Amino acid sequence: MIRWLAGLIGLGLAATSALAAEPALIGVGYLGVAGTRSTLSLVEQPAENDGVAGARLAIEDNNTTGKFLGQRFALEERRIKEGEDVVQAATALAEKNGFIIADLPADALLKVSDALRDRGTLLFNAGAIDERLREADCRANVIHTAPTRAMLADALGQYLVWKKWSRWLLVVGSHDEDKLFADALRRTATRFGAKIVQEKTFEDKGGARRTDSGVTLIQRQMPVFTQGAPAYDVLVAADESEVFGAYLPYRTWDPRPVAGSAGLVPRSWDASQDQWGAIQVQNRFVKLNARRMTALDMQAWTAARMIGEATSRTNSGDVKKVTDFIKGPDFSVAAFKGTRLTLRDWNLQLRQPILLVDGRMVVSVSPQEGFLHQVSDLDTLGYDRPESKCKLK
Repeated sequence: MIRWLAGLIGLGLAATSALAAEPALIGVGYLGVAGTRSTLSLVEQPAENDGVAGARLAIEDNNTTGKFLGQRFALEERRIKEGEDVVQAATALAEKNGFIIADLPADALLKVSDALRDRGTLLFNAGAIDERLREADCRANVIHTAPTRAMLADALGQYLVWKKWSRWLLVVGSHDEDKLFADALRRTATRFGAKIVQEKTFEDKGGARRTDSGVTLIQRQMPVFTQGAPAYDVLVAADESEVFGAYLPYRTWDPRPVAGSAGLVPRSWDASQDQWGAIQVQNRFVKLNARRMTALDMQAWTAARMIGEATSRTNSGDVKKVTDFIKGPDFSVAAFKGTRLTLRDWNLQLRQPILLVDGRMVVSVSPQEGFLHQVSDLDTLGYDRPESKCKLK
């Protein structure tokens, strides 16, 4: 009897000790650029916390599950000002955080990934859509939750071809980013059997159009600019720099729809997304931030949730163990997009559906019906394994 009581007391003390134990701390860094880029539309100006707000929400979600597993997640934020050393900032973050969510330009991201390679820090690219980061310049310590330009272009192209709008007038801006998106659109047209009947370049000559005469100026300029094109079904704009695209809808010479950088736009996420339980995450986000959730917010949210999912599945906060699991065949993450998302093991790009939106509603979701793949229909978006030039290092 005494021995039984002693055993019972021992179990009670062990349980009390386990409950009192400090949860394992899993540090996640967020590295971005200070300030925001102004947009043409006054109603779509990005918030100061664009991106990181999504990561904060995901950390809350991780902690909801983590408290049952003895895990606690903490987010450390760092914004780089012009002229600051991005590698130095990333190294400081890596001192306490084994995972870093990055919203950086491609060149800066490559510097950071190379500098942190020997530390074993795992980076999540939540912002840069450059193809080269998944191709010639791919890195084994960078996982991409942001889609690529090719994925966005293919998502749009599938829908246009499905609609039988296969004759495109392509209008390209004069900035480097515009030309990269145009390259992706040309590849899409070739891939899915569309025809670009003509290309036009819109030169950015500077100057502000947010003036009293701006609307009048554009109303006169755009019809003339688009006049005289061969017969086409849809005008496709490549204007990542946001110089002219927003001025195209309803102002073209011929009454045609606009797609690409304006009109019907491909995005990884949109504030209008309400399917597959998305309304729940949208409402929680609005409650926390008093604004709607952007694509960058969702890309950062997904990155943080990938960390949370992997740590809970492995019951470990060890960076190598978590990294190996995320890269392995058993990993997937739910992200309110109708299917669980998985990783392309050849270039560490997250497979994901792409929304096609018009500013008010989700018009469609790609991949479109009829675009099939032997492994995953999501691999009809972007560069497939046989096309890839990535050699992870």
